[in-house]
Amino acid sequence: MNTQELITEAISLPVEDRALIVDYLLKSLNYGEPDIEKKWAEEAQRRLDELRSGRVKTVPGDVVINNLLKRFQQ
Repeated sequence: MNTQELITEAISLPVEDRALIVDYLLKSLNYGEPDIEKKWAEEAQRRLDELRSGRVKTVPGDVVINNLLKRFQQ
């Protein structure tokens, strides 16, 4: 199987499988420090827990962008 055939096969997979492949490929390119990777995973879990518990609220992206534009247009 050549590269193009592999790509064609990969993009025909369900989104969850494609995301898994992307994750593995990115990890193979980014040789991270295990301690740093662990800390980022802990931070991501902490943030997810905060969202799920309701301790923090999300702000829609368009609201954030509009606020930034207003702030820097002055």
